Amino acid sequence: MARFIKDRSASKGQVPGSLILIGQQKMDQTLIRLMDIEAENLVERELDTIEELNELKESPTVSWINVWGIHDLELIRRTGEILGLHSLILEDILNTDQSPMYDADDNCDIFILKLLRYDESKRILHEDQLTLILGENFVLTLQEQSGELFDPLRERIRNTKKRVRFLDADYVAYSILDTIADSYMLITESLGRQIEGLEERLFQGSDPKLVEEIYLYKTELSFLRKSIRPVREVMSKVMRTDNGFFQDKYKNYLKDLNELVVQTTDAIELYSGMISDHLNIYSTNVNNRTNEVMKVLTIFAAIFIPLTFLAGIYGMNFEYIPELGFKYSYLIFWIVVIALGLGLLIYFKRKKWF
Repeated sequence: MARFIKDRSASKGQVPGSLILIGQQKMDQTLIRLMDIEAENLVERELDTIEELNELKESPTVSWINVWGIHDLELIRRTGEILGLHSLILEDILNTDQSPMYDADDNCDIFILKLLRYDESKRILHEDQLTLILGENFVLTLQEQSGELFDPLRERIRNTKKRVRFLDADYVAYSILDTIADSYMLITESLGRQIEGLEERLFQGSDPKLVEEIYLYKTELSFLRKSIRPVREVMSKVMRTDNGFFQDKYKNYLKDLNELVVQTTDAIELYSGMISDHLNIYSTNVNNRTNEVMKVLTIFAAIFIPLTFLAGIYGMNFEYIPELGFKYSYLIFWIVVIALGLGLLIYFKRKKWF
């Protein structure tokens, strides 16, 4: 299956807004977990259905509802009805190939972003899609599958005695976005360290595995760029939006978050240029070594061609060759051959051909 674009054959010929999962089902069953946040109290429990969202979105407390597994089309449809989401938004939620985006309406703010995980041993990136829906006093996140990315954030909510900031849903949403942005930078740093580690090996000989690694890193950087670069526009759009659910007091937080995303994308471009330079340097080194070999062979050939010519002349089977009857012909032949060979070597040396 292609990584950069997913199979959309299931949606061919369907009406826009049709609820069709584009991508793979990554969980057997959908799980819904609630964190209901108050200043002095925190309630965590699993929800049987999404119907409780009806009450939670009207509750005075701040609720973070996390849904793992978006393959349940009925759950997605019912979520859209409860929150008043357009069918095209629901279509985007189910399209796991959707580029990162931001949209805002009267009911909520909608973010679609990529969750990335880097396997350093196999040197490959794994991607899941996350949809974040921010309302007045709730945050709903929908993920393809469960993961550990937000566990530190949940622990921070649990262990903070005064949860004053977390009493604002937009601060919870910001914290989620910040966790995602931090993961982008950490993955970029990890890839960058491995790419910088290739520099020493570039000049140690022509290792066939090295070019495979370079190409692998180049592919992963392209995949990383595809997932992260659109987030810059997402953050810019959020900061330009006046009717969203982010309060003005958190705009500086968003600005800082935008700077982190910009820094990450700049680092990706830097490492993309570096890996391209690595590939060019590797190709140049291989060509230089090939040229050195060819130069040595050419020098030997240039020396032995005239010698072979002389040997060919006196190896002919004509009955009368003047020099054949001369007493010192063999000695003179070797003197001429050695002198000619040395003369060519001196000439090549003066020309700095070797």
